[in-house]
Amino acid sequence: MKSVLNFIVKPLDDSRYNNKKKIGDKELILNTENFSFQYVNRHAEVICVPSVGETNIQVGDIVIVHHNVFRRWNDIRGVEKDSKSYYKDDMYFVFPDQIFLYKHNDVWKANDTFCFVKPLESTSTDIFNDDKEEPLIGILKYGDKYLTEAGLKSGDLIGFKPNTEYEFIIDEQKLYRIFSNSITIKYEHQGKEKEYNPSWV
Repeated sequence: MKSVLNFIVKPLDDSRYNNKKKIGDKELILNTENFSFQYVNRHAEVICVPSVGETNIQVGDIVIVHHNVFRRWNDIRGVEKDSKSYYKDDMYFVFPDQIFLYKHNDVWKANDTFCFVKPLESTSTDIFNDDKEEPLIGILKYGDKYLTEAGLKSGDLIGFKPNTEYEFIIDEQKLYRIFSNSITIKYEHQGKEKEYNPSWV
């Protein structure tokens, strides 16, 4: 089995959705709608790598993929369908640009053109501001080769363009996936920055 241009993956833990939470000896279902992208499983295991093109991702690596890969949907008649990525037997085709992060030898690495940023806890003293996070600023957790070549490294305090962050939960941490070319500036640490992780994570 070999794909020419796509990776072939299967959902981690054999589940398309992450919509269950264990509370004591009970299991709580968090949603009942298959089109809610927030509960789609985005963790996958690589079964096959493409035969064309170069990649550092290997068979057996864990990858973070686009939410539409495993998501099911209903057509205009209400019939439930698999995504266009579905191949067979719980296996899915994935384009290289649908993989954002991969874990090789227990180390997470950002795929090219993407990075992951940890939000900071808000320091606003405005009583009317209920934002929990500082806007457009965070700690770089996983950078790609382009950011590395630009001199940025994990732990750097960086700024990014508005409306470019996309939420993921990685190792029980809330992180934002951001295109690397949306990183705009590197700040100097002031010593007061505190990473923000909501309690529900």
